[in-house]
Amino acid sequence: MKTIKFLSILALSGALFTSCSDDDDNTPEEVNEEEVITTMTVALVPQGGGDTITLQSRDIDGDGPGAPVVTVSGSLAGNTTYVGGIVLLNETETPAEDITEEVAEEDDEHQFFFQTTGSIAAVNYGDTDGDGNPLGIIFSLDTDTAGAASITITLRHEPKKPNDGTLADAGGETDITQTFDLTIQ
Repeated sequence: MKTIKFLSILALSGALFTSCSDDDDNTPEEVNEEEVITTMTVALVPQGGGDTITLQSRDIDGDGPGAPVVTVSGSLAGNTTYVGGIVLLNETETPAEDITEEVAEEDDEHQFFFQTTGSIAAVNYGDTDGDGNPLGIIFSLDTDTAGAASITITLRHEPKKPNDGTLADAGGETDITQTFDLTIQ
């Protein structure tokens, strides 16, 4: 009888030990966390010379309750081409982390999209990813005649590439989006 009890306890303890396995042999899957972007700064430099216009969205609390502070440094000239460049920062870190570098390094996983209204004639991509698809860190913006305008700049993470240039076709997840109200003179 003691032997049966001993064998039963041994079998039970063996089941307990085998049910707990050591997962050290399994390499955990690397998690690519989304970027924290607190600040988007867009510099618009007129071809042929003139003052640089700066568009900025700054949301220091990130996804917190505070709304971003949006500024536009001046009016754009009518019938002018501007060369644009975008800088993204994470200012929750000290010193601020330049997220633009990460977007450029992971260019196949990112794309900026530009939606305009009013007196903006066109926005054209000035850079591409490694496969020749638009990226948008550098772009050109052509103004039309005087009037009101807006530009919404959206960075998508893992969009479908190639796409038709619209957010609807691109899919992916939005890393940051901001609308800037502009005056064209």
